[in-house]
Amino acid sequence: MFRISCFSDEISADLDEQVEVLDKNNLKFIELRSVWDKNVLDLSDEELDIVKMRLSGHGIGISSIGSPIGKVNITDDFDRHLDRFRRAVQVALEMGTKYIRIFSFYMDRRELDKYEPEVIRRIQKMLDIVKENGIVLLHENEAGIFGETGARCQKLFESIDDAHFRAVFDPSNFIIAGEDVYDDCFKRLERFVEYVHVKDAVYATKEIVPAGKGDGRLKEILVILSKTESMFLSLEPHLAFAGRFKGYTGPKLFQVALDALKAVLEELNLEYC
Repeated sequence: MFRISCFSDEISADLDEQVEVLDKNNLKFIELRSVWDKNVLDLSDEELDIVKMRLSGHGIGISSIGSPIGKVNITDDFDRHLDRFRRAVQVALEMGTKYIRIFSFYMDRRELDKYEPEVIRRIQKMLDIVKENGIVLLHENEAGIFGETGARCQKLFESIDDAHFRAVFDPSNFIIAGEDVYDDCFKRLERFVEYVHVKDAVYATKEIVPAGKGDGRLKEILVILSKTESMFLSLEPHLAFAGRFKGYTGPKLFQVALDALKAVLEELNLEYC
């Protein structure tokens, strides 16, 4: 059975409006990225307590911390960024999730091979910190980072073969990168995929569209992944705005995106909650 989660900041920056839409749709998980226009890692302990109490009061849990870790240039000070990563670990533990979303650093495409060892070293350093806490780092494929393509993601996962380092599979991001989602990406990464960002897109125009309306091959992918027990499908629609650090959909389009995902799952007779 799949568990549906979502980036609730795509609904609204306001926590109360987020909860209202979640309750209306009986959604029991969110991927925590921001609240009140503040990134999750910039929330104070007191603000995190408010978020936790508000969500738990409505039976809503945290599927993952949607952190921006790794969304910095490879030449930036990593020690400073590692301090921010330690904050992400604290937040994950406080909010009761085992997952932290990360990225593999921006760099000039001409220097991918040059920086590959450094990317691996940095991720390994982060893994050394989280292993004792049972946390899993979920690497998301993203434009402009080392792990933008299926082949580069595969290199990472084969170089760091660790149960605490797994893939968030984002079909739309692969399409934006010009990749063949199924053959060049999913087939390479299937054994590493532990989480899905539900975002679809059209190859010809790069337009982001609701689930099943684009070229993300979601139906075939979900049938295969349905064999994995209790995998999260985290809705990240980006239907109104798609930025480097966040996206926005709004309550009305969020409903369209959620209904589209449910329609795909029901067409395939796949169970979800």
